[in-house]
Amino acid sequence: VHLVESGGGSVQAGGSLRLSCAASGYTYNEYRLGWFRQAPGKEREGVASIGSDDTTDYADSVKGRFTISQDNAKNTLYLQMNGLKPEDSAMYYCAAGRRGRHFTFAERLYLLPSLSPDDFDHWGQGTQVTVSS
Repeated sequence: VHLVESGGGSVQAGGSLRLSCAASGYTYNEYRLGWFRQAPGKEREGVASIGSDDTTDYADSVKGRFTISQDNAKNTLYLQMNGLKPEDSAMYYCAAGRRGRHFTFAERLYLLPSLSPDDFDHWGQGTQVTVSS
């Protein structure tokens, strides 16, 4: 699985950005996908995730402001970020993984969304988001 992020940039507080993550070597619904971020001197934190069952999960700090989605025809993951705050400034990474919480139904494996980096095996190179006050 190869992941390439784009769409980062510099915006003022209250502004919006949409991040994109183009995936290759990936089959829809065989991985959970997620967005993570890491600011200087801080640990990498989960921002949003979408499971192979299409359910989603968000960090409390971004609920109501960020939306994760995917275009299966384009093999692209998105993160729409509205109402950006200076504390949202970080390097943003997309990731794909198959570890962690899952369930089986009708002989098919479904991977639930996760905000834990430990549940992800493949990472992009990151795109920088800077929000000024």
